[in-house]
Amino acid sequence: MKIVLLASAYSIHTQRWANGLSKRGVKVYVVSQHKPLPGYLDSVILYTFPYRGLLGYFTMIPKVKKLLLNLNPDLINAHYASGYGTTARFSKVAPLLLSVWGSDVYQFPAKSFIHKWLVRKNLDFADAVASTSQAMAIQTRTIAPSLGQIHITPFGVSIDKLDVTKRRLQNSPIIIGTVKSLEYVYGIDILLKSFALLREKLLRIDSAYENRLQLRIIGGGGLQKDLESLALKIGIREKVTFVGRVDHSCVNGELDKLDVFAALSREESFGVAVIEASMMAKPVVVSNVGGLPEVVMDKVTGLVVPSNSPEHAADALMQLVLDQELRIRLGMAGKKFVSNKYSWDACLQNMIEVYKSVLSRSCND
Repeated sequence: MKIVLLASAYSIHTQRWANGLSKRGVKVYVVSQHKPLPGYLDSVILYTFPYRGLLGYFTMIPKVKKLLLNLNPDLINAHYASGYGTTARFSKVAPLLLSVWGSDVYQFPAKSFIHKWLVRKNLDFADAVASTSQAMAIQTRTIAPSLGQIHITPFGVSIDKLDVTKRRLQNSPIIIGTVKSLEYVYGIDILLKSFALLREKLLRIDSAYENRLQLRIIGGGGLQKDLESLALKIGIREKVTFVGRVDHSCVNGELDKLDVFAALSREESFGVAVIEASMMAKPVVVSNVGGLPEVVMDKVTGLVVPSNSPEHAADALMQLVLDQELRIRLGMAGKKFVSNKYSWDACLQNMIEVYKSVLSRSCND
């Protein structure tokens, strides 16, 4: 099978799909306007074009179409219904699977009628559409109601067989953390406010929590200075570590430092960081938005709280801080849940089966 991934070569998710498919014997070409991350396998062929931004998705069309005619792929898998979906629509030379990612169906269409119209045209044009979660599939259908089946193709994680359960010594630090871009949609400000409330509640119980409770925020983004200022304003700056962006290969090491993982996003298409945390046997607290409730079993692998509610999040975090056995129980249940449902090998095979389904339907048509 010969596949073209029309996608951001700079995304770790594109790289993981490309490398994983290539290891399964699929001939993979990545065509992109984005500079590639280091780490692609030699067997993955990269083509990058010197066009940037929204206009670039249009200006690259003639050269992309010429390239695709030369490559003659069995299938094109475009990632993002907005930018690369537009390029794919005007350069299609083979069956097209359009994978939606999140902002392309949540935020981009909300900008204007034209933005929504563009995404709808791209979705309707594709031979098939894929989403990482059921919640995002529902959102996608609000933009293009006439779509047929939307394939669910979640991101997976490598299954770690090691026992990563840790029991903290009495009075040792308790570290809450997250791995997210520092952008408004991901609710880092909500996490900071939740942590401040949690700290106030715990200090009423035991002053020892003054030095025990810590917050680690892993990720970079445009709001870092604003978030640092907020942490200072609400009196927790000395308790918060802004780690910055880390390479994907370092994420598990960062997760290993945590006792509790929190994802209090305002919107979330899937929640890959949550399943990575669960794979590390970390109990999770997530907001009840988008795909997050799909990757967390409430009161089994973590706690699901109302969105945009620091008070509810603080209460959930407090349960976990005060009860080490609960943390361990939810964490181990999360590890089992992810192993059964979101293993990388199973998700790769699922994507390959979707490719075969799209090709089979195209042949029958």
